[in-house]
Amino acid sequence: MLSRCSSGFGALAFSALGGGQAFPGTTRTDGDNTLHGPHHKVRAKNVIFLYMDGGPSQIDTFDPKPLLDKYNGKDPAKLFEVEPTQFNNNGTVLASPWRFKQHGESGLPVSSLFPHVATCADDLAVIRSLTSEFPEHTFANYFLHTGSGLQGRPSMGAWANYGLGSECQNLPGFVVLNGGLVPPGGLDCFGSGFLPASYQGSIFKPSGSGVANIRPNEASIKEQLEKLELVRQLDGFASEQFGEHDSIESAIRNHELAYSMQMAVPDLMSVSEEPAHIKNMYGMNEAYEPTRIYGTQCLIARRLIERGVRFVELTCPKVGGDRWDQHSNLKSGHENNARAVDQPIAGLLKDLKQRDMLKDTLVVWAGEFGRTPFAQGKNGRDHNQFGFTVWLAGGGVKAGTVYGATDEWGYKAIENRIEMHDLHATMLHLMGVDHERSTFRFSGRDMRLTDVHGHVIHDVIS
Repeated sequence: MLSRCSSGFGALAFSALGGGQAFPGTTRTDGDNTLHGPHHKVRAKNVIFLYMDGGPSQIDTFDPKPLLDKYNGKDPAKLFEVEPTQFNNNGTVLASPWRFKQHGESGLPVSSLFPHVATCADDLAVIRSLTSEFPEHTFANYFLHTGSGLQGRPSMGAWANYGLGSECQNLPGFVVLNGGLVPPGGLDCFGSGFLPASYQGSIFKPSGSGVANIRPNEASIKEQLEKLELVRQLDGFASEQFGEHDSIESAIRNHELAYSMQMAVPDLMSVSEEPAHIKNMYGMNEAYEPTRIYGTQCLIARRLIERGVRFVELTCPKVGGDRWDQHSNLKSGHENNARAVDQPIAGLLKDLKQRDMLKDTLVVWAGEFGRTPFAQGKNGRDHNQFGFTVWLAGGGVKAGTVYGATDEWGYKAIENRIEMHDLHATMLHLMGVDHERSTFRFSGRDMRLTDVHGHVIHDVIS
């Protein structure tokens, strides 16, 4: 009855009293699909996903390979089997232009590309043996975000939002902070797929009002409420004619959420009220504009999870060249991208830690694949899906550790090789969700983020 009365707003209000939040040990339903809520102990209440668009080079960041120095300039085909590459323009073995040092009590090796992140080495769990099934950006991006190389599947942020709900009633449960680069594959990387549309990612900008049209144009609240009432009536007519339909109900929810966001978003975006030392820590006063942009994104991400937003993803800012996709000019390209994100990421980790929030927040740093140990042309690196590095921090991970390994060239995973599904299963596990039980009935089948794959990487969990 509540679903049908007043265009579904009665049900929305009712859900706000209970089902919209993730209460441990409870079971919620959405139509014929069961949302189990947490299945076991919750280690991470929220996720901040730092998406490194383009594929950073593992051997230039967190996976040192001294053998590349010895054989720099040699023909790789005479040293190991070279797989087909994306552009088939293979050059010689290319040593890393950056030096590695061990950092922290853990002695974790970090490249000189990341001097600020290196100071957080003891908070990181570095996975060096991730693999992907796709060497091309669009398919690899879908795979990273949705667990499938095909377009149209739900993003991991949508799955988290579906499985756990949101603890925030006036902001979306899944927010994407757009630094300026929309990845290959477009907004479908953040979509809800076959899940209800209300679970898709909402795109925010890290400047200005954050969301377009967030401020009402009406001269008075009364006038705006009259317009909203008209929208309710029109939606009611549609419901009467077509019955319950996801697109209609999701539009109703979005209208109601947008009304609530008029107060919440301006408050969220008021970063000027943050103390000067916090803004300095995030790099918001640096001379390099991309650092300021990403620093603002990281600070807003912290403010979002403080308000209960379940899943926040950050895309990279423009640095004047390419994203982390250096098919040429590896040195300048990777340095520009690292300069943009290094200080802000370290600021985020330290800020979360000093606020005692890191233990409940899972931070994930990942690109869609890695890069080859040999050059593309003379001074770039091609795509490499056979073994690359991601890292996790906070949210119940085993800090200051390294898991898995690539071969002596940094080319292929040879120890504790894991798949993208394993990363997704581990992320859900830390959030208290059993990836095999969080399903949605679609096309006659119980679908899940990990499809029929995935194993939790228990060795990176504390």
